[in-house]
Amino acid sequence: MSRTLVTCALPYANGPVHIGHLAGVYVPADIYVRYLRMRGRDVLYVCGSDEHGVPITIKAREQGCTPQDIVDRYHRMIKDSFTGLGINFDIYGRTSSAVHAEGASEFFRKLYDEGKFVTRESEQYYDPEAKTFLADRYIVGTCPRCGNENAYGDQCEKCGSTLSPEELINPRSKLSGAAPVKKKTTHWYLPLQDYEKWISEWILDGHKEWRTNVYGQVKSWLDGGLQPRAVTRDLDWGVPVPVEGAEGKVLYVWFDAPIGYISNTRELLPQSWEKWWKSEDTRLIHFIGKDNIVFHCIVFPSMLKAYGDGYILPDNVPANEFLNLEGDKISTSRGWAVWAHEYLEDFPGKEDVMRYTLTANAPQTADNDFSWKDFQARNNSELVAIFGNFVNRAVVLTHKYFGGKVPACGNLEDADREVLAEIPALKESMEKNLEAFRFREALRDAMGMARAGNKYISDTEPWKVAKTDMERTGTILNICLQLCADLAVAFEPFTPFAAERLRRMLGVTLFAGSDHRVGEAVTVNTYKEGEGRALHTVSGEVPAPAPGEIRLDWELLGRPQILPAGHSIGEAELLFAKIEDDAIDAQLRKLDEARARIEAARKAEEARKVAPLKDECTFEDFEKMDIRTATVLEAERVPKTDKLLKLSIDTGVDRRVIVSGIAEFYSPEDMVGKQICILANLKPRVIKGIESRGMILMAKQADGTMRFVTPAEVLNNGSQIG
Repeated sequence: MSRTLVTCALPYANGPVHIGHLAGVYVPADIYVRYLRMRGRDVLYVCGSDEHGVPITIKAREQGCTPQDIVDRYHRMIKDSFTGLGINFDIYGRTSSAVHAEGASEFFRKLYDEGKFVTRESEQYYDPEAKTFLADRYIVGTCPRCGNENAYGDQCEKCGSTLSPEELINPRSKLSGAAPVKKKTTHWYLPLQDYEKWISEWILDGHKEWRTNVYGQVKSWLDGGLQPRAVTRDLDWGVPVPVEGAEGKVLYVWFDAPIGYISNTRELLPQSWEKWWKSEDTRLIHFIGKDNIVFHCIVFPSMLKAYGDGYILPDNVPANEFLNLEGDKISTSRGWAVWAHEYLEDFPGKEDVMRYTLTANAPQTADNDFSWKDFQARNNSELVAIFGNFVNRAVVLTHKYFGGKVPACGNLEDADREVLAEIPALKESMEKNLEAFRFREALRDAMGMARAGNKYISDTEPWKVAKTDMERTGTILNICLQLCADLAVAFEPFTPFAAERLRRMLGVTLFAGSDHRVGEAVTVNTYKEGEGRALHTVSGEVPAPAPGEIRLDWELLGRPQILPAGHSIGEAELLFAKIEDDAIDAQLRKLDEARARIEAARKAEEARKVAPLKDECTFEDFEKMDIRTATVLEAERVPKTDKLLKLSIDTGVDRRVIVSGIAEFYSPEDMVGKQICILANLKPRVIKGIESRGMILMAKQADGTMRFVTPAEVLNNGSQIG
């Protein structure tokens, strides 16, 4: 195929992006695009903000602003985070744009006019106080699987279960807190079951090369039988449904959002967008997380099939699993995450370190974990100690012994031939891994090249050889510099900022298109100025090299003598700097604070829980209890116990002793002089050798804490309660 269209899942514009998003979608996609462009392939890289849906309206209500205010704020934040990490899309659009509204409306209208939808009247939850229908996310209640009392109507974020509002126990409206009622409403549905056989043949029979996690999830959905899926919602934020009688309804966000790929392409290329979406010469690749598999492998393809008109289908959907943080599931609602914009502020100049670590721990077919200690170790032990150390020694020694000029390569010895032979083999493995979306393994190949170079310079010891044999020293350093040129290409997809610094040191440029003749009118990839910026596709003639310019490209990787003898190189600069413990400790303190907030919220939620009512009793049962006020005169701990206090109290009738298990909540000093309520006619009981006559009335909260039930004002001891 002559071109590749790469899309990334549209991030939801109700919050910043975190490392789970980066590892799951955006870093692997950027690696793939950079690789394709270095191969001289025609690529379009499309993404944008998903700016419709219920979570955005919820956040707007919470913050007392409009949904547009929310999406404007987070669109900018997300876009800046991507740019800061070297993730540069050809277009980063918005589903709130006029172009998208027009495209999504036209898409719906065509399917509507052709009878591709079915209409269903159903009873849906309605808030009688707010007087509005409630989308699933506006309904909260108790999860039937884990007991979480704040599960949403579509998902429990505590246990991860997919839910429906009907499954929630004690559902309530997130808007008013009122119990929702069922009310009739009409919506349009896409009958997915009509496309079930076609999807099965297309994916299960035709794409067995897809990742096992993607293939398996699609098979599971198909085995369960596809059902009609709503494409409209009762909501006031989104693309209005463009038919009569649909007032107050918008396109459902999962019908709306994937059309954003098309509308963003149309916005960028209004005259030529169709060649990217309706040509058999285009290969479509969706990069997504595992929670989006059903939409990109079943729903969106069914939409395109229903629409017809030559739309292409994805050739692959390399969805990743989830990345955990320090052994715990990343959760935006709990604040358990490492946010991209905060990372860029806390670690300026270390964009590549995060890209490298996330790729090394990529959750390709199974969940994986990120830890700050591993992040530090990978930087210090791999990027600094291997890659950076090798390059620094090679460049510094070249300046020391040869005035910063590439020395001539003399006779090769076995060690020279062995290291030079490693690079083509690693390149071949790297290509296979990149083409198969195995980015973790491809990174291992690239680091294998750096390891080979670092071992070679350590084994050959040119600083020692220089004392007796400068010609041999020149050969060693020549080979080291050729390996540095290889690394400047091999690491471009993974650590583009460092790769650019290395190319600057070597006095070379990156260019993809050298397989074309100079002056030939073609679409080529040229390097866009600015550190970490990607190769971008442009149309025009292949430019001639500037005088003395050395162009690197993928095809030169592993070839001998990329840098000619006598070529001047720049001064050495550090590719990577060591990360000290205090920087990591600061991040761990952040997480400790987050843990404390999460635990405090959990305890507060537990404290709000109310025990169920006990069985009914009669008034006569209640009359048997003699509840009175009393004052504590003396208090002491019961020896050899942790929980018991011995209290001497004045009941107004007598002076007696009560033994109570409240020592973990109150000290003896807290109790003296306190007026309390007691059950005065409880049958005496001996506890730890002490006769206890009565029981103190306490309120026990769901988190286990206990507090006294006391009169609102001081009463005479012995006053009866009832």
